[in-house]
Amino acid sequence: MDPAEIPRLQALLRQRQFSDVLAQADVLLAGSPDEREVQLLAAIALRYLGRHTDALDRLAALEGRHPRFSRLHEERGRCFIDLKQALPALDAFERAVAINHSLPGSWRMLEGLYRMTGQQDRAQLAAKQASDLQKVPREVLGAASLFADGELELAERLVRDYLIQNGDQVEAMRLLASIGIKRQVFDDAEILLAAVLQMDPSHRAARWEHAGVLVELNRHQDARRELDLLQQDDPGNRDYKALYAYTYAGLGEHDRAIALYRELLAGVPADAEAHLSIAHAQKTLGQRDEAIASYRKAAADRLDFGDAYWSLANLKTYRLTDAELAQVRVAESAPATNMVDRYHLCFALGKALEDRGEFAESFHFYERGNALKRAESKYQAEIIETNTRMQVETCTRELLDARRGWGAPDPDPILIVGLPRSGSTLLEQILASHSKVEGTQELPLVQQMVAKLRGREFEPGYPRYPRVLATLKAADCLALGQQYLAGARAYRSQKPYFVDKMPNNFRHVGLIHLMLPNARIIDARREPMACCFSNFKQLFANGQEFTYCIDDIARYYRTYLELMAHWDRVLPGRILRILHEDVVNDLEGNVHRMLDFCGLPFEAQCVEFHKTQRSVRTASSEQVRQPIYRDGLEQWKHYDPWLGPLKAALGDAMQLWRT
Repeated sequence: MDPAEIPRLQALLRQRQFSDVLAQADVLLAGSPDEREVQLLAAIALRYLGRHTDALDRLAALEGRHPRFSRLHEERGRCFIDLKQALPALDAFERAVAINHSLPGSWRMLEGLYRMTGQQDRAQLAAKQASDLQKVPREVLGAASLFADGELELAERLVRDYLIQNGDQVEAMRLLASIGIKRQVFDDAEILLAAVLQMDPSHRAARWEHAGVLVELNRHQDARRELDLLQQDDPGNRDYKALYAYTYAGLGEHDRAIALYRELLAGVPADAEAHLSIAHAQKTLGQRDEAIASYRKAAADRLDFGDAYWSLANLKTYRLTDAELAQVRVAESAPATNMVDRYHLCFALGKALEDRGEFAESFHFYERGNALKRAESKYQAEIIETNTRMQVETCTRELLDARRGWGAPDPDPILIVGLPRSGSTLLEQILASHSKVEGTQELPLVQQMVAKLRGREFEPGYPRYPRVLATLKAADCLALGQQYLAGARAYRSQKPYFVDKMPNNFRHVGLIHLMLPNARIIDARREPMACCFSNFKQLFANGQEFTYCIDDIARYYRTYLELMAHWDRVLPGRILRILHEDVVNDLEGNVHRMLDFCGLPFEAQCVEFHKTQRSVRTASSEQVRQPIYRDGLEQWKHYDPWLGPLKAALGDAMQLWRT
């Protein structure tokens, strides 16, 4: 449909030519029946023509296809106002503003309806909201409505044009930040919201949004400072407390997180999300029985809560009961189950059936869960492969040799890199059992630095990072190293060494070498079939988007081998490679290898790592609290009949992985 048709219909509507609007809208809809703006304009024309029943029918049909289209609910409210049906009108306008706060007309209608029904407090709030929106520029309000109704590209274009023409404006900048958050461009959103708070430090909504973005960026201490300011005026706010608890967990203070979640439950005991968060913290602390009880409470509070069932199934020492398995099957097959719950339930079924030895049906659900998850992902293997090629082109031996000794000289960090599900948590547990070493977690610090080096303008085919590494001066590398160490301090105690086991750091060894020349780097590697299939059957809480497709996994593994081979060539002796299979076959020998590489004396408790009491956040948290066992090495062979495509996609990686 020609985009100019909608403005033409809007002009006819302003001219009150309602019959023409309806006739021409129906002609357009015959060729493009899903054009929601045209459907809405037709419904408005029907209302003005006095055909309210037809208008409501058209809006009902539109809702079936676009249930979160805020202006259809607003128009429904106007129909009920004309029909003098206050309660359905009230419900319609409330639904409209729940989806889109930027509807001044709906707020004005709500003010009158609340007063009519004796809800004076709500009437005052609605009046204030309508008054506040009157102060927002019309262009920004229009863009905000488009954003709320899912029109991100058009909303962004309008609000950027407004800012270019009019300069900084608080609500326009907030809206642009919201668009960034929706697109998960959190760095840009953080910059915008920080600027808003400089312009208006009293803007509580912006401060709340800023705290949320800081959590997404794993800047938990900074988020807590924002929450401190918010709580001064509203100490009982449940949303603030819930985010506080999340920051405690993010900084490894899991006991404090549990206590705060329990405080929230005191007022609302049937809170599935709070029970789930408590269970995650208990699992991290090794409180297995307590975690199981909390996961079950979460599942009982919401019977289709996929994350609760997946988390239960994903406990390596737990088996779903017959009743739990039956409930998961019912929830997974229910038409009303939303997509996120559905793929969690699929992974739960895959694991539960694997535990029962029903491998054919197990693979079916793993495959289905991965397909659903991959469908919502924007992962592009080509971006990773381009980055790998540019790392090889930029980080030459000559460049790295010429910068030897740059960066922060501290020897504190031990970085374990590799792929997820490659045995890195086991290596961390071994090292963290040493009296001089602390296990932190998968720290986001290197990724945050990469984001800043890459800059705000990201061109996938020719990215600024890693090319920018060649332009760094000695002072830049020193500052980056000091920034990394300062960021890590929030996760450390007083031990002289700490482990950062963010696996994806293998892509940034060049940067790590430049900013932390004395850090130890250990490559945790696992046989390709075992590693890749273990990733395929794992649903990660966030990130690791390459794991939801057999071809993506194989390409990523091959890229990993290629890049690690490059680091070996340009930084000989800089990285210690530890094969998971070797650790299983000769634990003590490989413990000696790691400790020698890190310059640490041998301590027997490193061999008895499973006795070490500490929090472990990854999917292997229970396994590393048990002695090593061989059964996991070849679990993938149960699925061999269905893994031909994986073997084919891995190709010569099946032989090259050891070299």
